[in-house]
Amino acid sequence: MTERTAPTDRTPADRTPGNPAPDGPPGRTRPPGDGAPHPLDRTRGRTWPRSFADRLTAPLPGVRAMARLAREGAVRPTAEGLRDIPHLPFAPEPMPAVDTGGVAVTWAGHASWIIRAGGLTVLTDPVWSRRILGTPARITPVGVRWEDLPPVDAVVISHNHYDHLDAPTIRRLPRDTPVLVPAGLGRWFRRRRFTRVTELDWWEHTELGGVRFDFVPSHHWSKRTLTDTCRSLWGGWVVRDAHGHRVYFAGDTGYGHWFREIGRRLPGIDLALLPIGAYAPRWWLRDVHTDPEEAVQAFLDLGAHVMAPMHWATFVLSAEPVMEPLTRLHAAWERTGLPRDRLWDLPVGASRILHA
Repeated sequence: MTERTAPTDRTPADRTPGNPAPDGPPGRTRPPGDGAPHPLDRTRGRTWPRSFADRLTAPLPGVRAMARLAREGAVRPTAEGLRDIPHLPFAPEPMPAVDTGGVAVTWAGHASWIIRAGGLTVLTDPVWSRRILGTPARITPVGVRWEDLPPVDAVVISHNHYDHLDAPTIRRLPRDTPVLVPAGLGRWFRRRRFTRVTELDWWEHTELGGVRFDFVPSHHWSKRTLTDTCRSLWGGWVVRDAHGHRVYFAGDTGYGHWFREIGRRLPGIDLALLPIGAYAPRWWLRDVHTDPEEAVQAFLDLGAHVMAPMHWATFVLSAEPVMEPLTRLHAAWERTGLPRDRLWDLPVGASRILHA
């Protein structure tokens, strides 16, 4: 395994609030001996700020917003909105063979993807549990049985919310599995005895087996307990193999300026895995979750070639009808005039291959 982090290419003029300087986020220092990291954990020696709240692109909801949400009670779909659960797209199939020159993606559900690139099998935000804290049980099964996974070479995590970081699923992994996580989240894995943990700041990257992983910004936040709001970072990942294929996994995000910046810094994205669900009520979720129309605009901002939607049809997290994200996505895509075959609206359990 070859792991390294790289400084950003910002000039001093770009060091605005929320944009870390080339040496990292405000308040972080590099300790003596940082150039000689632990042989199994090359970011153990780094220190991070106590809070990443300066990276927020919108204020977190306050007391008034919480009171309004409680008063309106619009946190789950109506009975009518749940009616289409039996018709949600679920079509599990064996994962296709792919050689080292191609990239295959399989949607396991929600934000969990199996990316096979450069001979590696990479899991994104793996959630194989039937239920997560605070939500009803899955409304579609996991698209790939855990027993049917190839050996997992790496796991990437976007942030620490329960629907993206699932402790029961993580416990299934061998403790020497390389895990790539946002800054500040490494201790969660080390406490669980993972020995190959790499924490990255925005715009840093690491390499594993000839595949490069860039950690990029998103419009979101982090919280797992009552006392750890924004104590770890959040973001997305760009996975690039030796042949130049680039897959962008957005994680969880609202719409904003970062998409255009990602497309500028990391041009030539072949496939963008973008969230389209958990967006209603809009006044409550706009800042942290894209709706289908915003996801399509994000795709255009990125300059990507193909889009695959995610973060819908798995857990009931918000108030929109369960099939509405796909319906609105199709309408928004049609308005772009782009070819239909550049939208991979996969059912849960399905796969596609990116060819050279």
